[in-house]
Amino acid sequence: MSSELFGKLETEVEINAPAAKYHELFTRRPHHLSSIRPDRIQSCELLEGQWGRQGSVIYWNYCYDGKTTVATDLIEAVDDEKNSVTFKVIDGPLLEHYKSFRLIVEATPKGDGNSLVHLAVEYEELHDQVSDPHSLLQFVADLSKDMGAHLSTQP
Repeated sequence: MSSELFGKLETEVEINAPAAKYHELFTRRPHHLSSIRPDRIQSCELLEGQWGRQGSVIYWNYCYDGKTTVATDLIEAVDDEKNSVTFKVIDGPLLEHYKSFRLIVEATPKGDGNSLVHLAVEYEELHDQVSDPHSLLQFVADLSKDMGAHLSTQP
């Protein structure tokens, strides 16, 4: 198998919220995202385990590229000290194009109440006709900005 089928895309987003609050929302309260951006996240349900715990399984119903779609993710890793979480897609339409797909999210405090969110997707395409998931990474980056804006209005 060609190594060209493996890929990693990364981006960073500055948000106007503390890193720990962002991490808490993305890791332990992702089911609240549907109230922050209902046009992007229709629902988020816990299927197994506990919110924010490694080994837990989450079901996402979201609107991406103008279409409603779903994904079932395993929380593969959580590091509360680094405000980091790794999700591995274990079911859903993404796996029609990718053999494996991970999202790594890490928020770093900037010292002024703001944070820098580092987003990475690591993937293995099923074949060389699959496009790199740039738009999905941008989707998560935009959602992160919305989360930061929401958190900046919270006490």
